[in-house]
Amino acid sequence: MLKVLYEDNHLIAVFKPAGVLVQGDDTGDKCLMDEVKEYIKEKYNKPGQVFLGLLHRLDRPVSGVVLFAKTSKGAARLSEQIRTHQVQKTYQALVEGKLKKEKGTLINWLRKDEQKNKTTVFDEDRKDALYAELDYKVIKTDGQNSLLEINLKTGRPHQIRSQLAHLGHPIIGDLKYGAKYANPDKSISLCSTSFTFETATGGETKTATVEPPFKL
Repeated sequence: MLKVLYEDNHLIAVFKPAGVLVQGDDTGDKCLMDEVKEYIKEKYNKPGQVFLGLLHRLDRPVSGVVLFAKTSKGAARLSEQIRTHQVQKTYQALVEGKLKKEKGTLINWLRKDEQKNKTTVFDEDRKDALYAELDYKVIKTDGQNSLLEINLKTGRPHQIRSQLAHLGHPIIGDLKYGAKYANPDKSISLCSTSFTFETATGGETKTATVEPPFKL
């Protein structure tokens, strides 16, 4: 059952469960885009193909808010907001260990290996590496693990996963980046909990939010 978090004439925000693809790939597994298209087709009794613009992605094992455009105007306006960093994306992550600092900023340079589907983190600028920045704060810790709130300043592939692992605190369940154990459902404990944006028309600020499916 599709969980709609926000909808207007131009945009729709939905919850993506961990394990679901945002966009179809070679596996042929059902993806979130197909589900949203079906929802729009049924709700508005639309004949033929349904337009749906992909604005951003979440990795398959990650859960959280995904925003799509229902019109070309919505796609153009929101793509521009994303490109110029006018949107705000907040995440929560459950990580291994207790962090030394209650809050901080991580700045690194990331290089993605497409064949291995893994990102390498550098502390200094490197050729073919992209600048990456995020802010984090500790919401809660039990001494063994910590729940973090993360604000992305840049949107790089596997950015949160690789930067936290590089810090020595991999996300729980994220075996690719050094977690000790897998989660039973193959998810990783990372969730996009809020997405703040301006509407495509009218310029209103809206926020789509969701509670993470994990707790400390």
